[in-house]
Amino acid sequence: MWSTAREIAAGDVVIVWMTRDIIQPLVITPGKELNSKYGYYRHDELVGVPYGSKVRSRNGKGFIHLLRPTPELWTLALPHRTQILYLADIAFVTAWLDIRPGSKVIEAGTGSGSFSHSVARTVGPRGHLWSYEFHEARANKAREEFTRHGMDDIVTLTHRNVCKEGFTVEDTVDAVFLDLPAPWDAVEHAKKALRKDRTTRICCFSPCMEQVLRTVSALNEAGFTNITMYETLLRPHQVDSTPPLLPISAISTKLKQSEARREEKRLRQIANARLGMERRAAKRKAGEGEDEEGDGEKEGKRVRTDEGKTSGEGGMEEEKVSPEEQAQDEAEALAEMGATSKTQGQDEQSGAQTGTGTETGTPAPGTSEKAQDAATSEPRKITLSKAFPEVRGHTSYLTFAVLLPSVTPSSQAEGSDNSGSAVKTEDVKMGDASTSEPTSSVKETKVS
Repeated sequence: MWSTAREIAAGDVVIVWMTRDIIQPLVITPGKELNSKYGYYRHDELVGVPYGSKVRSRNGKGFIHLLRPTPELWTLALPHRTQILYLADIAFVTAWLDIRPGSKVIEAGTGSGSFSHSVARTVGPRGHLWSYEFHEARANKAREEFTRHGMDDIVTLTHRNVCKEGFTVEDTVDAVFLDLPAPWDAVEHAKKALRKDRTTRICCFSPCMEQVLRTVSALNEAGFTNITMYETLLRPHQVDSTPPLLPISAISTKLKQSEARREEKRLRQIANARLGMERRAAKRKAGEGEDEEGDGEKEGKRVRTDEGKTSGEGGMEEEKVSPEEQAQDEAEALAEMGATSKTQGQDEQSGAQTGTGTETGTPAPGTSEKAQDAATSEPRKITLSKAFPEVRGHTSYLTFAVLLPSVTPSSQAEGSDNSGSAVKTEDVKMGDASTSEPTSSVKETKVS
């Protein structure tokens, strides 16, 4: 499958990764060009570039990544001709059907080839996949892709209506996968294709519950057991690394500092207002000696004066304060508060020195060295996982069943002969564990 060389060569299939939502396959053909909103690229310049390289555009609009194809990337990049299986369903089906290297598998409903590529990689060169497609155009397109990807030795594609004509093999395969509109019509044909000498499995991929009910009835009639049905949903998670949360002590310290700043601002405003009132009162007393005549003609009515004074209903007068005076008042208030806080700081420091020393940064007696190192070390980042709110919607229901190996009378006789070769000639009573009466008697003879 695909090229295993380190560098890209002409004719190779590469996966062009532009964004998480824009991924497309590209066949390197010298002389052709790739044009997209992320730039302009010539195929000739891509030859010889190692897989996984980041290539910048010639016109400077962006860049792309050239990746080696894998079944997972091909599922994301393939041209859709039908509804396809995605990684969650493919992995679940592969595990439940017990598909492994060397397994022989039948797939009915090739479609776009998403499941075919994953199974071909799983079974490897020692296994084989028989794929059947009813639509001729889709079968021809899938055959071309399988040939281009080097899967002819592993996959055999046939244009055939398996519901009416059945499969081309009998008593051969280990597992059958049916992706058909009416899988119940192909259950009997699948039973013929499954091996009879070992336990085999079948899976039916159906989008509607009515199809599941009819398929389950057909599986029961055909003799399949352990019939179960599953629905797979995918919920992606976003994983980020963030700084660790602060300890309670640090948060408490920040809250105390914030409260102290808020209290300091409040006291500054109070002191500023008090100094302003005192300054205005002093100016008002000085002005009463010069102007004995009142500026108000009627009590309770406010009027503006030339000196910037106003008279209120209660006889109180307010004066506009200039920016220079307000700045001077704030400076005096800050100086007064600075002296007060300095005195308080000296008192706290003297009290802390007489204590245990924990508040001043000195470790308390009994503190271990590991705890001190943890407190002084740099904080490490923590990893958080957050689920996306949207979940990929329903695709289809997966109905599984098991076909047990058939037991012939000759094999039963051989088994009884082999079991009797190790004991002496005697009658052995075989009965049901739930009853005290024996149900059968087997006579065994010792073989010399």
